[in-house]
Amino acid sequence: MARILCVDDSLVIRRLIKQILEDQGHDVIVAEDGVEAMDYARDTVFDLVLSDVNMPNMSGSGLVSKLRRLPSYESIPIVMVTTESDGYKKDKLKSLGANGWLRKPFTEEQINKVIKHFTG
Repeated sequence: MARILCVDDSLVIRRLIKQILEDQGHDVIVAEDGVEAMDYARDTVFDLVLSDVNMPNMSGSGLVSKLRRLPSYESIPIVMVTTESDGYKKDKLKSLGANGWLRKPFTEEQINKVIKHFTG
């Protein structure tokens, strides 16, 4: 199964995603913002990163940009999990290196489909 980094400033969302993915057998590490996520990413290479867009300390766009500068994260899938639906923001995040978009609120089926798509 996949090793997944889940980044969201909402404790409820982090717990929900962690539970759904661990029930599927994945190894999930959670972080509350981009700064904490970068600390984990420097030490561990994850198979997939799920990240909120709007977070304190370091936003999702900042995180994507910094992750893509790490050689071990050049091709790791990064999926944005957010309430944002603005086309401009999506385009900007894609230009920074985001690979996909999962809109909140999501269902367990939707998140499992995204995970399967990006981890096989």
